[in-house]
Amino acid sequence: MIKLTDIAYVRSGVADLDAATRFAAEIVGLELAAPTEAGVSHLRADHRHHCLALVEGPSGVISSGFTVAGSGALAAAETELERSGIAVRRGSAAQARSRRAREFIAFDDPFGNRIELVSQQESTSRPVAFTRPAGITEFGHLCLDAPDVHEAHRFWSTHFNARVSDWIGDSACLMRIDPVHHKLAVFRGDEPGVCHMNFQVACIDDVFRNWNFLIEHGAEIEMGPGRHPQSTAIFLYFLGPEGFTYEYSFGVRRIEDDAAWVPRTFDPNEAGSIDMWLGPVRRVSSQAQLRPDAAARREPGRAQPGTAQSGTAQPGTAQPGTAQPGTAQPGTAQPGRAGRKPARIGGPAS
Repeated sequence: MIKLTDIAYVRSGVADLDAATRFAAEIVGLELAAPTEAGVSHLRADHRHHCLALVEGPSGVISSGFTVAGSGALAAAETELERSGIAVRRGSAAQARSRRAREFIAFDDPFGNRIELVSQQESTSRPVAFTRPAGITEFGHLCLDAPDVHEAHRFWSTHFNARVSDWIGDSACLMRIDPVHHKLAVFRGDEPGVCHMNFQVACIDDVFRNWNFLIEHGAEIEMGPGRHPQSTAIFLYFLGPEGFTYEYSFGVRRIEDDAAWVPRTFDPNEAGSIDMWLGPVRRVSSQAQLRPDAAARREPGRAQPGTAQSGTAQPGTAQPGTAQPGTAQPGTAQPGRAGRKPARIGGPAS
């Protein structure tokens, strides 16, 4: 079994790099790292050199990254995946440098999500120079889309050390790789992609200050503020450029005793199963996964030839700010909770 030690990054292709970078820095509040690579913006939230890389090119998710313990663990993971019949590509030195890792491998999950495992992700000791006081403490979790969350759980729990914390019917599987309730979530979606990227904040006041800030600056609130019963986290989802959804949350549950924890199942049709505060719920917008050939166009070097197929992935040509196939269409920015779109069953949970 492959041991994932943490989440590493999300790598997203953007047609308008300047607009996406401004939003991530000035609205979300992330630090924009000093530019070292044309056409790539690296954004920082914690000890990592970056957790979000915006890459100029076709719009869509390029990859989602996880860390392993070191070069030996990465080589063992490569061997194990290949023995399981999964096509694996080893990245070039230039590609690893863009990810601020010593080396990495890439493969597709059964649904077409591009996953990367990295060794020796670069850390920075200097405190994060946040662009604004959003209260961000760390990159909290990432959420992928798949048409069958039970099959997704089977994949992640068979090959990796992911353990289910809770289910939301057939709509979502929330998985942990450490004591945090979930670092990885998979939501039901017609096509592969990233449902959202989460940032933890320091206190409940930060959630509400950010809510007011986002409204004041015309950002679209997709859901919240509210509180998820699964992780107990107080959440706020909002839409960024090119269909990329961000989340702030505070108060996530920790599961310190694996043996004692029994996963629960929540009915997504029951009131309060998504938001304990009974606010409006909806399926937030996802950014579609790019096909490998489209993603490779803006890489600093092509990956070694491989045979991985992801024929169901979207080409990633949706216009900035629009929802991707298989997601609810986002409405216009609202001044608050009232007046938003009717609830859609199976919204995100954190």
